[in-house]
Amino acid sequence: MTVSFEDIRAAQARIAGQVDRTPTRHSRRLSQLTGAEVWVKFDNLHFTGSFKERGALNRLLLLDADERRRGVVAASAGNHAQALAYHGGRLGVPVTIVMPHGTPFVKIDGTRAHGATVVIEGDDFSGSTAHAHALAAERGYVFVSAFDDAGIVAGQGVCGLEFLEDAPEIEDLVIPIGGGGLIAGSSIAAKALKPDLRVFGVEAAMYPSFSARRRGETPVCGGQTIAEGIAIKAVGDIPFALADPLVEDVLVCQEEAFEKGVAFFATLEKTVAEGAGAGGLAALLAYPERFAGRKVGIVLCGGNIDARMLAVVLNREMVRERRLTVFRILGDDRPGMLSAMAAVIGGLGGNIIDVVHNRLALDVPAKGAEFDIMVETRDSAHADEIGQALKDKGYALRMG
Repeated sequence: MTVSFEDIRAAQARIAGQVDRTPTRHSRRLSQLTGAEVWVKFDNLHFTGSFKERGALNRLLLLDADERRRGVVAASAGNHAQALAYHGGRLGVPVTIVMPHGTPFVKIDGTRAHGATVVIEGDDFSGSTAHAHALAAERGYVFVSAFDDAGIVAGQGVCGLEFLEDAPEIEDLVIPIGGGGLIAGSSIAAKALKPDLRVFGVEAAMYPSFSARRRGETPVCGGQTIAEGIAIKAVGDIPFALADPLVEDVLVCQEEAFEKGVAFFATLEKTVAEGAGAGGLAALLAYPERFAGRKVGIVLCGGNIDARMLAVVLNREMVRERRLTVFRILGDDRPGMLSAMAAVIGGLGGNIIDVVHNRLALDVPAKGAEFDIMVETRDSAHADEIGQALKDKGYALRMG
C-alpha cells in the first residue's frame, strides 16, 4: 500500500475548513537554547490538543454510508481517541475507543466529553488494540488504526505540507515517532516540496520500535514513559514502509530530555506540550551537534498533559537547575537552632519551601537532629552561596 503526495493534497482539500491550520513560527528563545535556528509548528493548538485531527477526519470522510452507520472502533492512549471522537460526533459516526490502563485522566475525560464510548482494557497499547479488534469482529465496527492506515497517513501528511508552505527555509524536520503515521505522511509531503530536506525521527528510549526495526532487531519495549503518546511497541507496517527510505536518522532520547522539552516549552515558549509532543525539542537538546547552526523545524505535536504531571515536570526541572535545593544539616536539637539556620538562608535571599526535622535518624546523636530544608534559589550559583554561608557558620551539611 502506498501514499502519494497527491493523496496528501487530496486530504488537505478534503479536510479544509474543518481542521485548524496551526501556526508555524520562528522561536528566538529555543534557537538561543539549542544553537539551531528553530521553527515550531504548534499542533498542540488543535481543538483536541494534538496533530491527530487531520488523519482522523480524513479517514472518517473516506467511510461509505454503511460504515458510517456501523461506527468505528480504535485503540488509543488518548490523542487519536479525542480526534476520532470529536470528528465522529460532528459527522454523526458512532465511536468506541479502547484505552489502556494508566492512560492520563485528561485524555480519558476529553474523549468521553466528545461523546465517544470509552472502554479501559489492556495493560498497554498492544492489549488495547487486541481488544478493539475483538469488538470490531463482534459488533461490526470499522477498526480505525491510529497510524497503520493509508487514510490516516495521508491526513497526517498535511502537517508536513503546511510546515513547508509556511517555513520553506527549514533544512531539517524533526518529528516524534510512535506508530509512525505522522512521520510517514509528513516525510512524503516535505520531501516532495524540498527533496534535499533532512527528516529525523525521535523515539523514547523505552520504546525504540522504529529504530530497532531498521536494524532488523526485535525491539525491547516497556516501562512508564512521560512520552506515553509514542509508547508503541511495534511501529505500523504501512508507515514504516513509507518512512524508512525517507528518514535520515532516528534519534532515541532518554526521559530527562523529554522532561526538559516539556519544561522549556512552558517556560520559554509559554505553551503546553505533553511528553511526546516535546519530542522534537528533546532531540535538539540531546543531540545538539546534529543541528548546530541549521534551520530546523520541530512539530509540537500534542499538548494533552495531565496538570499534575506538568507540575511534577516543572518542579523536577527546578531541581535539576538547583532552583530548588535541599540542604541537609546535622546539628544539635536545641531551641533556636532552626531559626538561626533560617536567618542565614533568608539573609541571602533564599526562600524556604519546606522543613523536615528528624530526631530519629540513627546516624545522628541522641541529642542531635537532622534538618532537611528545601530552599528556592535563583540558580546554581545562588545555591552554592547559601551552602557556603551555612558552612561558614559551622553547620555540617550536604546539598541535594
